[in-house]
Amino acid sequence: MPNPVVHFEVTGKDAKKLQNFYAQAFGWSMKDAGNDYAMVTTGESATLAGGVGKAQLGEGCATFYVGVPDIEAAFRTVEGLGGRKLAGPYDVPGGPKIAFFADPEEHVIGLVETP
Repeated sequence: MPNPVVHFEVTGKDAKKLQNFYAQAFGWSMKDAGNDYAMVTTGESATLAGGVGKAQLGEGCATFYVGVPDIEAAFRTVEGLGGRKLAGPYDVPGGPKIAFFADPEEHVIGLVETP
């Protein structure tokens, strides 16, 4: 496929808080890159998949999805770290189960249940 998505960012008011949140919630490695920025390693080397369509939660937005083995367990972790459950889980027809949460700065992030 031409022009794959190869990078994602989450930026906000408190870089350290967001870096700690994502590191603890999903086990991602953060490498300081200076200027309140960290490079993220999620442990996956495959390219990211994506989609474009009608907004499901209010106004349109750009959302990335994190693969997790258990959405309800991910919600418990996210909520324990200061995030909050927004919607789901939903069964995608012919596809996986998905859900949405807000991080401590209200960024909307998707979850995809991966077996």
